[in-house]
Amino acid sequence: VQLQASGGGLVQPGGSLRLSCVASGSIFRRNAMAWYRQAPGKKRELVAVITSGGSTDYLDSVKGRFTISRDNSKNTGYLHMNSLKPEDSAVYYCNCVSGGINYWGKGTLVTVSS
Repeated sequence: VQLQASGGGLVQPGGSLRLSCVASGSIFRRNAMAWYRQAPGKKRELVAVITSGGSTDYLDSVKGRFTISRDNSKNTGYLHMNSLKPEDSAVYYCNCVSGGINYWGKGTLVTVSS
């Protein structure tokens, strides 16, 4: 199984981006899917998670601004990011644990700057 994240880029503060993560198989259908991020010099942190049942949870600092979703028919997960702040700048990774194996996408860079 491979995960491919995309959608990052340069955006001004207050702007929006939508990240996508496409899985080569249907692992999102049966497992939770998550987005992490890692800024330079900082530890990787969990940003958002969506369970197979559709329940979601978020890092406190992104609540109300980010929305995680999933389209099982397309084997794709999304992270909709609104009201972006400079402190949201990081490499964003999608993640899924299936069958005891931790799958990671390669990451997509988000830079929030004027």
